[in-house]
Amino acid sequence: MEDSVYPMRRWEDLETDILVKIFQSFDVFELTSGIAHVCSGWRLACCDPLLWKTLDLSMMKSNFIKIPLEPYVYVDGRSDKILTRLLKISMSLSRGNIMTLIFHFNLYVSDDQLTYTAERCPKLKRLVLPAWNRIKKTGICKAISCWKDLESLTMPSIANPPYFIEEIANNCRNFRELKIMGPCDIFFASTLVAYLPKLKVLSLRCSMLLREALLMILEGLPHLEVLNISHCLLIDISPPPASKRILREIDPFILEKASRLRRFFTCMQDSCLMCQRTKSDEGLMRWYKYEEGLWKEDEVSSLAH
Repeated sequence: MEDSVYPMRRWEDLETDILVKIFQSFDVFELTSGIAHVCSGWRLACCDPLLWKTLDLSMMKSNFIKIPLEPYVYVDGRSDKILTRLLKISMSLSRGNIMTLIFHFNLYVSDDQLTYTAERCPKLKRLVLPAWNRIKKTGICKAISCWKDLESLTMPSIANPPYFIEEIANNCRNFRELKIMGPCDIFFASTLVAYLPKLKVLSLRCSMLLREALLMILEGLPHLEVLNISHCLLIDISPPPASKRILREIDPFILEKASRLRRFFTCMQDSCLMCQRTKSDEGLMRWYKYEEGLWKEDEVSSLAH
């Protein structure tokens, strides 16, 4: 008896939904490696919106060295070209469907790279920003103006927050969630109260937080539902001649103010490794010293990447 002969199907003849299912297991480097050029069927699958809901660049860091003058970092040319190429291919394949964009905190994006990306992600709802050093005020403001639907933001610390927060307030009507990866002082807290009074979720975890700033947030953000101050270095600055001191527990007055919140995340334990790290880093976490990806974690599930 002759062996049965089954027809052989070519890869390019696979149904689009099967190809999309396969491509969903690929990371951004694999998706942009050239598979879209195999044939028209593969390109069609590579452009499927299911593959581009999230553009996660959190595994990509710049090769850089610190310099004494602005922008205070020098980024290796090859590193910059790789990022530019990846962004151009991703923007072409995604066709404006990206809703979540995640940068690494040690990815030094330029104004041109950021605005190029922003103009091609009009549906963006969730953003994790990269390091600020190479991004100028005009660049970040232009990018924010493109993201009318932005709802959630994770950002590194910034020395002069008002222009940035005001730009969000003016352009992003649905903005409700903010995570700050840096110190929160009176200036920053007052900026949030002035420009983002409808904020619902705020995470300040693993940073230096002034008690007065915390009170300002609790009293000045009436719509706040979730606040995370886990592993923070909580500082109380008393009037002279008293000096600042690190608080070891949250006092009853703060707890009373926070009682209206739906969730109030705290951790100030000497035995907690993350609390120890925040204290060791003096409230400005040096994430590069720790486990890769640790910076992405958050007790607030909607802010965990």
